[in-house]
Amino acid sequence: MKSYTRMLTFIIILGAATSLIFVGMEFWTTPLIEANAAIELRSTILDANGEAYTTATVNEVFMAKIETVVQNDLTLYVHRASGSVSYEFSGSGVWGPIIGIITLERDLETIRHLRVLQQEETPGLGGVVADPSYLAGYFGARMVPQLDFAVPGTDRLPNQVDRITGATRTSNSFRTILNNSYLSYLEFMQEVGD
Repeated sequence: MKSYTRMLTFIIILGAATSLIFVGMEFWTTPLIEANAAIELRSTILDANGEAYTTATVNEVFMAKIETVVQNDLTLYVHRASGSVSYEFSGSGVWGPIIGIITLERDLETIRHLRVLQQEETPGLGGVVADPSYLAGYFGARMVPQLDFAVPGTDRLPNQVDRITGATRTSNSFRTILNNSYLSYLEFMQEVGD
């Protein structure tokens, strides 16, 4: 009976110690993870606007070149020189969330830059949604009347982009995310642009 009591005591102490270690690690790493996410967001927006920076200067360049405008739950990032507007988009992909940053020209319709920061789509198929060479096909496309897919063998309209080959559901989800995000930000962007 004593051996069972000792074993149970040992397990309880080991479990408590392990739990404390994990809680301590989370407490220590959470601010670092948040800081890295903020730097990734800021560097993406600076890249979209052609601004030069280093890892050491990303925050100060961002503060000097980008105006952050918040209204309710929406945040816009306005490039002071060009008037281009960036915002975060997110929504459900096929296997998980797709989150990124889109930058529109001053006209609030033309895509200047697009980057996916997080996605869980199938590698080699839907995962192409985060590939910079695929996303470059969106640059210059117009969000009005809404983003759509080009029909093979026809002339491409200004609001059309290519689908991801072999990933129709991811393509459709991504298009829906971009269109819905645009509509949710449109009135706010127009107010800020005035």
